[in-house]
Amino acid sequence: QVQPVESGGGLVQAGGSLTLSCAASGRTFSTYGMGWFRQAPGKEREFVAAISWTGGYTYYADSVKGRFTISRDNAKNTVYLRMNSLKPEDTAVYYCAADRSSRLTTSQNEYDYWGQGTQVTVSS
Repeated sequence: QVQPVESGGGLVQAGGSLTLSCAASGRTFSTYGMGWFRQAPGKEREFVAAISWTGGYTYYADSVKGRFTISRDNAKNTVYLRMNSLKPEDTAVYYCAADRSSRLTTSQNEYDYWGQGTQVTVSS
């Protein structure tokens, strides 16, 4: 079992950058697929990015492709989301999630453990 804890959110101007971190406790972290999701006010939670347990495979939502980069450091039990060229529409609470089946998946239902979220606000 892992418990993800997000950090790194904040207020940034449009065009700026932020890096979110997700520290996950548990000895089996390196075997979990990891994902980032976000939920904007009044909207459903949506997929942002996912990374395989080795870090060798990644997948992105079209809306962030080319701007966001997901990575992981299994020695530190941490997953990162580097966000560049931020837009006001990226404003949301960002959640980190862990999939114990080690899949690379975009489906929220496939993830077993979720963090509490970190707020990202992009001003225009």
